[in-house]
Amino acid sequence: MELKPGDKLGPYEIVSLLGKGGMGEVWRARDPRLNRDVAIKTSKAGFSGRFRTEAQAVAALNHPNVCTLHDVGPDYLVMELVEGPTLADRIRSGPVPLEEALGIAKQIADGLEAAHEKGITHRDLKPANVKIRPDGSVKVLDFGLAKAGEAAELSPDSPTLMSVPGMILGTAAYMSPEQARGNPVDKRSDIWSFGVVLYEMLTAKRLFDGATVSDCLAAILVKEPDLTGAPQKVRRLLSRCLEKDPNKRLRWIGDWAELLDAPSPKAPPVHAASAASRPVWIATAVFALIAAGLGFGLYFATRPPELKPLVRLDVDLGAGVSLGSIAGANTVISPDGTRIVYVSQGKLFTRKMDQPKAVELAGTEGAYAPFFSPDGMWVAFFAPGKLKKISVEGGAAVSLCDATTGFARGGTWGEDGNIIAALNNGSGLSRIPSSGGEPTEVAELAQGEITQRWPQILPGGKAVLFTSNGANVEVVSLADHRRKTLQRGGTFGRYLPAPNGTGHLVYISNGTLFAVPFDPGKLELHATPSPVLEGVAYSGNGSAQFDFSRNGTLVYRNGGAEGADLVTVQWLDAAGKTQPLLAKPGRYLAPRLSPDGQRLVFSDGLDIWVYETRRDVMTRLTFGGRTGIGFLWSPDGRYIAFSGTGGIWFARSDGAGKPQPLIQGKNTLLPLSFTPDGRRLAYQELNPRTSNDIWTASIEIDDAGLRAGKPESFLLTPADERQGAFSPDGRWLAYSSNESGKYEVYVRAFPDKGAKWQISNAGGAYPVWSGNGHELFFRGDDNRIMLATYAAARDSFVPAKPRVWSDTQLASLGSMGTYDSAPDGKRVAALMPVETPEARQAQNHVTFLLNFADELQRKVPAGK
Repeated sequence: MELKPGDKLGPYEIVSLLGKGGMGEVWRARDPRLNRDVAIKTSKAGFSGRFRTEAQAVAALNHPNVCTLHDVGPDYLVMELVEGPTLADRIRSGPVPLEEALGIAKQIADGLEAAHEKGITHRDLKPANVKIRPDGSVKVLDFGLAKAGEAAELSPDSPTLMSVPGMILGTAAYMSPEQARGNPVDKRSDIWSFGVVLYEMLTAKRLFDGATVSDCLAAILVKEPDLTGAPQKVRRLLSRCLEKDPNKRLRWIGDWAELLDAPSPKAPPVHAASAASRPVWIATAVFALIAAGLGFGLYFATRPPELKPLVRLDVDLGAGVSLGSIAGANTVISPDGTRIVYVSQGKLFTRKMDQPKAVELAGTEGAYAPFFSPDGMWVAFFAPGKLKKISVEGGAAVSLCDATTGFARGGTWGEDGNIIAALNNGSGLSRIPSSGGEPTEVAELAQGEITQRWPQILPGGKAVLFTSNGANVEVVSLADHRRKTLQRGGTFGRYLPAPNGTGHLVYISNGTLFAVPFDPGKLELHATPSPVLEGVAYSGNGSAQFDFSRNGTLVYRNGGAEGADLVTVQWLDAAGKTQPLLAKPGRYLAPRLSPDGQRLVFSDGLDIWVYETRRDVMTRLTFGGRTGIGFLWSPDGRYIAFSGTGGIWFARSDGAGKPQPLIQGKNTLLPLSFTPDGRRLAYQELNPRTSNDIWTASIEIDDAGLRAGKPESFLLTPADERQGAFSPDGRWLAYSSNESGKYEVYVRAFPDKGAKWQISNAGGAYPVWSGNGHELFFRGDDNRIMLATYAAARDSFVPAKPRVWSDTQLASLGSMGTYDSAPDGKRVAALMPVETPEARQAQNHVTFLLNFADELQRKVPAGK
């Protein structure tokens, strides 16, 4: 069947053609069931039962360097969609530098090793089957799928897809001698192809080439490869990979690095202890140490003595612990590695490693994103409206400066007594004396930059790592403010020193921890990043759940892509009854229902989506824009206003056309609420000087879109005002403010005539009006939905005492919206936590990896 964009292939919706060849075509497609893009490879022939059996084995592979096979149709494959150029594209631009090539080779070898351990042979390894993603990670495509169909016409580049005994299988220029003869092949054939690919990377030339397939195969079978064009360091490795006799060839791809002239020692295994069934962390540690001890004999027999073995401790912090922080790591380790501090139920607790119990640090309510002082005697943290510090021995918490609640994004404490912190969205990093004082800016926002987050002062105090816009790891010099992008497509960058004075830049990407050798003096990377640890919990705001001590101990929480802020969207009524709206767990943020209640707009942390409930259809409105958290329907349902780079934007809710600017501003702007007639918009400005303020602007709506008039201030005070919402008649504006020292919900007349009424009495946020004209919802501090009825006449607003509307607790996402009312006010669309055994365990479990710095030296040597 000839495909075209818009067609359906099984449940998949064809989007665009990615490529074609003699065997079929490759299409970008959309899986509406899981709301993800995939790559579909079609074949001109149907697949056999034997191929399907092999495909099932390939689908069982789960490795960061292996492209995942999702599904097999009668004549098509559904693969993970991997963005980025192929290795063939990279080679076309010239030889790959040695260290970069070895970094790529390592990831290819890691993927091959994972497949070989499951008995899977690739059969068709070549540069065109290797993808290099924007974050530097490598994905090997088409594992074991060279048997996908029947033979096609051969060229030196073409894959031959045959599975008949005695027939050639693979791509001519990269075939092993046994493969070229049509003999049975195993993993040693992949090792041959690995050597050919490595040579081509380093020289940008084919090792075996010819005008015809016969010439190419003859060269493989007869000609001894000339390796003089390759660097001396790799010739011994290439010689072992390219032995024509497979019995003399390198037998295990995982041993490749040992054949380099400066051998990179192979990493020893991680010795894990079972901790899931033990509530006491001391017992867990004992089991882990016993397990680690079993491996010491093997380690010292085969590994350099100066590198210590990796030891894993799975730790249960106790049944009463519920780890959680609205931003930043919720468990941090002191610089000397003897103490941890963690956030549980909005408070800080500290625990020394040699003690069985934790101690609460009083006066830390609302704490998040803690970080230690260099001597480990203090811990700084963010709390509502403030950056604070407290002694690890207890005592009073000390306020250091103001910070925007929910939008402060991490800090770092330098040896010089200054703190560098991200105090607000919409402003650069700031320096604050650790004794307290007025912040001074140390890094200005670049054009198009919304936020700088998760700073870390590098050794010597002359430069700071940080994350720009939640997407790139950058470094800035504190002396001259010059900036440099170190890694695109990464976040939460951290430097871990090595004994030789260099070390590693470590960062997170989609739940995988990557490491790359990094010189903190020259601010330079020295190789290609390599994945070193999977399954690290992370958040859509770019923070990740890991921290290091100076001696190289890593503490982290498991989770990764399956455990970071996962929620479902449910209909919830006052009785606590739920009904699925978006039942598949996802990273949904700030849901807002359309005026007719039939559509839902939300963010996945990167882009904005609209879900149509009647047709079960998802429409993507933005593409890679990294929007804020403010999404708002126009009263007629035709448009959606949202926060974006440089202010407020709008887009058609049906996905037609491109987003257009509405209101421009230097600071971050969040749209809050339209008046019922759509003629005025309330929005929130994240002002670094006055915290959050509420403004309004007149609006015109027609078929051409939205147009805004001159902004007018509504609430500009020293307090933090946010989350404004117009009443159904447009006469009142509800909002939350911390003017009393605690966030409460208030109502003012619109236009403001000076009077205000406090609605909540024990903490409240995110007011939402019911459509029935006499009820106001808000979210309580315990994540339950509260309700206050009211009566209004002329300039008088009379609220009743709030009561609990539903005992069901919503997901805890800090300052982000977690619910919206249906038009009739009888139920809400709510973000609900994912309740699984793994999720519950993650609330009180952390993992320690002792000697992780040594492990990085084994896996990703930092050089001399």
